[in-house]
Amino acid sequence: MSATPDPRTTTATGADVRVRFCPSPTGLPHVGLIRTVLFNWAYARHNGGKLVFRIEDTDAARDSEESYRQLLDALRWMNIDWDEGVEVGGPHAPYRQSQRHEIYREVLDKLVAAGAVYESYSTAEEIDARNEANGRAKQLGYDNFDRDLTDEQRAAFRAEGRQPAWRLRVPDHDLSYVDLIRGEVTFPAGSFPDFVLVRAGGVPLYPFVNPVDDALMGITHVIRGEDLMPSTARQLALYAALVDAGVTTFIPRFGHMPLVLGETGNKKLSKRDPQADLFLQREKGFIHEGLLNYLSLLGWSLASDRDVFSLDEMIAAFDIADVNPNPARFDQKKAEAINGDHIRMLDADDFAARIVPYLADAGYVAEEPSEEHRAIIAAAAPLVQERVQLLGEVPGMLGFLFVSDVSYAEDALKGLPANAAEVLTASARALEGVDDFTAAGVQAALSTALVDELGLKPRVAYGPPRVALTGRRVSPPLFESMELLGKDETLRRLNALVQHLG
Repeated sequence: MSATPDPRTTTATGADVRVRFCPSPTGLPHVGLIRTVLFNWAYARHNGGKLVFRIEDTDAARDSEESYRQLLDALRWMNIDWDEGVEVGGPHAPYRQSQRHEIYREVLDKLVAAGAVYESYSTAEEIDARNEANGRAKQLGYDNFDRDLTDEQRAAFRAEGRQPAWRLRVPDHDLSYVDLIRGEVTFPAGSFPDFVLVRAGGVPLYPFVNPVDDALMGITHVIRGEDLMPSTARQLALYAALVDAGVTTFIPRFGHMPLVLGETGNKKLSKRDPQADLFLQREKGFIHEGLLNYLSLLGWSLASDRDVFSLDEMIAAFDIADVNPNPARFDQKKAEAINGDHIRMLDADDFAARIVPYLADAGYVAEEPSEEHRAIIAAAAPLVQERVQLLGEVPGMLGFLFVSDVSYAEDALKGLPANAAEVLTASARALEGVDDFTAAGVQAALSTALVDELGLKPRVAYGPPRVALTGRRVSPPLFESMELLGKDETLRRLNALVQHLG
């Protein structure tokens, strides 16, 4: 028979909902991390509640300021805002654990006064030796030996120069809670020992500071990954002690999101997997609308027959209770397809502005393009907006507009028909007589010269001119490209390929 969830668990709803995002500043931001903040953010926005962003930076060996700045960059690029926390402040500052040690000391003092914690002097070697002597499996760990030390025993340890760690006195009964995603979960009594909150020497540990920060900041709903679910038992035990000690008045609700698996196998998507690298996805050309849409599908859906939707639609519909507990697989192709749908939903001017950094990175334009280049971008952007799934594809498709000498791709040259030179010569001859050098005028002239007079099928007829203009087998619409290049440049490029084929 399962235990009953603690009646002191919060019943907060609506504007009283408070969630948090509390990453450690180690390494590059990854898509799993962004899905975590996305679900918290969407839940807060749906309910009219608050999102708190704090930093867990107590691991000096691994934490870095560079990683912290990258976290900020990631959230700002994704257009995810927060109501309290680093950079914006709030009533529970500071929002970095490394600046809250005095606060943790005060909370520990309250737990000591309430009898919820005790001094522990056992070393790892002593624990192992006792377990062996008592026929107890070593992997069971600590045996609660120090729970009932006498004052004399503690004094003797101190006289040896030992400093105590502080352990929580874990309840001797089952611990239960109702997971927002998975339903009722029970941890049997004795399934874990009294655990260390503060290491010898006064260093507070993650199992202590994380729930303490949640308690002091009034977090009502803890939404996090399934891999953290085993630690929930310890958090429930500590929360009960924090309530008893007067540190907080309620226990938050917990929800554990499904694992994100890699494209193959059943292993969790590794942080080292290229697909997990948020900034690599940005370099490829994801826009935040498309990537957030896809990440939301890793455990949740707006409707069974609809994968593409806006963030506003997600917020309006999102409820953490609707998240599927089963593992979700990251599918790069599907993510890119959804991103392409969002690219096509962009306003033309917005799309044109977003492709500038990619053209600049490729060396085609300056970071602040000239007026001439801006005009070309504005005119050319609609030609590719319907054709790309990633912004990173744009330089390869539009680069020909910003160079004087075309570089011919090997596959493009190999794909040319045997009569390519004849087709190019006929194209140049036909275009020389065109006064109205618009897409329509160009198409009419080439259709007459190549399709009607030479009897070529359009696919064969327009392949050589396409390679001459762009150097590629696939490009923006041919006739519009010629119009953008202008008559003189178009003729020059047609003749240049004839000479190259020589």
